Amino acid sequence: MPIQPEIETERLVLRPFILADAPAVQRMASSVEIARTTRLIPHPYEDRMAEDWINSQSRDFASQKAVHYAIVVKEGDVLCGAISVTLHLEHKRGEPGYWIGEEHWNRGYATEATERIIDFCFVHLNLNKVFAQYMKYNLASERVLEKCGMKYEGILQQHYVKWGQYVDIGVFGLLAEEWRQSKAHGEQP
Repeated sequence: MPIQPEIETERLVLRPFILADAPAVQRMASSVEIARTTRLIPHPYEDRMAEDWINSQSRDFASQKAVHYAIVVKEGDVLCGAISVTLHLEHKRGEPGYWIGEEHWNRGYATEATERIIDFCFVHLNLNKVFAQYMKYNLASERVLEKCGMKYEGILQQHYVKWGQYVDIGVFGLLAEEWRQSKAHGEQP
């Protein structure tokens, strides 16, 4: 992966984060609802966390550990969230994860970004499988994965601890072969 490409959708641009994004990331990631539905975002989201996270992204990309994108609404050039793919290249698979700032919920941005990230994984990264984990109580995330054509693979019971409570994790997956077949038929996987 020599250069991280920008990715466009009908309404969005997925681009690498820049330090100027830090105040918006700080504001959105400080929401208790964002932290509640994500595995890695803490609450409270303290000062300098956004800058540190943005600064770590070029290392993640260079080491082929992960690819991180800012989700930007084209109209108004507004940062509305983030999407990343954690890479497991030895197994030719990637794990997307995303969050959308609360003020941008219910507009289809997570689905639009995730659909394009799945395409990116199969076309540009030549992965064999894309899989996603979500907290079972996060029904909005479950719906995004369904809309993107991923198939439900099961539950990992009490798989993580979030705020002192065990959390069940749902898993969805999509194989490259399934993705190619759906694209050949002009349908969603």
